[in-house]
Amino acid sequence: MKQQLTNIWKDWRLHAVVLAIVLVTEIIGTHSFNVGPGVVLLLPMLYAIIIGLALFFTPVIKEKQSKNAEPLIVLGVTVLIAKIGVIIGPSLPQIIEAGPALLLQEFGNLGTILIALPVAVWLGLKRESIGMAHSVAREPNVGLIMDKYGFNSPEGRGVMAIYIFGTVFGAVFMGLISGFLATWTPLHPLSFAMASGIGSGSMMAAASGSLVAAFPAMENDILAFAGASNLLSLSTGLYMSIFIGLPLTERLYQLMTKKKHSTSVRKGA
Repeated sequence: MKQQLTNIWKDWRLHAVVLAIVLVTEIIGTHSFNVGPGVVLLLPMLYAIIIGLALFFTPVIKEKQSKNAEPLIVLGVTVLIAKIGVIIGPSLPQIIEAGPALLLQEFGNLGTILIALPVAVWLGLKRESIGMAHSVAREPNVGLIMDKYGFNSPEGRGVMAIYIFGTVFGAVFMGLISGFLATWTPLHPLSFAMASGIGSGSMMAAASGSLVAAFPAMENDILAFAGASNLLSLSTGLYMSIFIGLPLTERLYQLMTKKKHSTSVRKGA
């Protein structure tokens, strides 16, 4: 392990490419445009993933850099989780003031398990579906899966696939769906403001931006509820995944695959 870390720090090509990607994406900056009542938000992280994927198919990035970059993902997630922990402490009074509606909202995120896991198993995915479906797969959840199963595990590949997919399409989807639903359904706009805080700053910004564009008179309330909701998802979402989400996904996966296997055996007989 020590030798691997030494090789990573000496890989100047990898560090130079990462620095160049960061500088380019920061220069491009954040851009947004309206699609009906929705807002599409384009963030530097999106550009970084696209550029990184493109460079993988060029001589700039070789297999050595690709392998050396894997442990850096875990290191980056660890730093981010530490930052989240520092944020949570001073924000506890705001969380308490948010009320029971915001405190109970995290149970709604379990819906991703009940909806996505059966679809993943039906499509033929194996244990990758556990990493994919146990949460919305943002940074704390990536860290949880890496710690429990490892980066090269099926679960690790699954959570990273959804993390990348969410980075590329998540903000776009949230920006569009929040605006459309808020204007087409009778639900109060603040309920969608609460729903926009799923633990991702980019997705929350896109969703709340659409709501503000549709209801400009409620801008302060929308941003306040979205921010409190996102803070709660960051602070409680990881614990929800540890104690409820991941064990529930594991159990449901075992039941579904056992039932699927039993059905296949009966058909074969």
